[in-house]
Amino acid sequence: MELYPLKFDPILKERIWGGTKLRDVLGKSITDEHTGESWEISAVDGDVSVVANGVHRGTSLSRLIEDSAEDLLGQSVVERFGKDFPILIKFIDAKKDLSVQLHPHDELARERHQSFGKTEMWYIMDADPGANLIVGFNRDLDKQTYKEYLQNDRLLELLNYEQVKEGDTFFINTGKVHAIGAGVLLAEIQQTSDITYRIYDFKRKDKNGNYRELHTELALDAIDYRKKDDFRVNYSQQPDAVNSMVNSPYFKTNFLHLNRDFALDLNERDAFTILMCVQGEASVTYKSESVSLQRGETVLLPAAIPGVTLETAGAKLLEVTI
Repeated sequence: MELYPLKFDPILKERIWGGTKLRDVLGKSITDEHTGESWEISAVDGDVSVVANGVHRGTSLSRLIEDSAEDLLGQSVVERFGKDFPILIKFIDAKKDLSVQLHPHDELARERHQSFGKTEMWYIMDADPGANLIVGFNRDLDKQTYKEYLQNDRLLELLNYEQVKEGDTFFINTGKVHAIGAGVLLAEIQQTSDITYRIYDFKRKDKNGNYRELHTELALDAIDYRKKDDFRVNYSQQPDAVNSMVNSPYFKTNFLHLNRDFALDLNERDAFTILMCVQGEASVTYKSESVSLQRGETVLLPAAIPGVTLETAGAKLLEVTI
């Protein structure tokens, strides 16, 4: 099967907390004023991405994997995950605060939901003045203390707030309570999972006047109650170079701040590569074909591609692999 740099149609998600930045800042074709997420590359059941360019246009990611798993994913990825695509790529616009939530680890998610856990990272693309995130607790806790504060509607007193700006990056381990604050636009990279335990939702009601479901009991055995300062990612931003950001068992992410054309050598990598454009624009050239990559767009480079040329006068990219 002929493989090439693949773009996919975004899967847009209406959310109670969403806004219009996916359209106004990233150029997505949203029609709803409360669009919170653009799923860029997904193999989640019911939300499988479809190719938007080239001869495979209209073909689902699942079908491509079924037909050409090793060439698309890489032999090492197939050995670990079979024909399951292991990560989910999103852009998220929070016009309002998201719920305070956490995600279970692999073992618990497998036992309860027959799913992967959900380790994730965030790259802040845009933030209103004073915008922040909730990441973890501001003190060490135990389960009983947590329950007492939750029952007395004092949970917010326990949470750690981080003010953010463009370029800030966070790694969110499973079990860590977190929430994206109002005014934040970010790129999210995560394990393929849609398992979320919501523990606090600011007493909001949905458009039908109902409170959203909380997962109080499920969360109790999934929460990491310790205070940890392990979430901010410090990384080099050396121009025209590959700068390591995150190197985890679930995904690896590099930062590319390009001011000129750049040859990206993938010859030694036995895995697919994803490029997310978080600033500027570039063309991704393989053989004689080029695909454009604008801010807020994503491209998948199959494992069989030994390298590409990134043609640009200025771009910031996240490079993601396994």
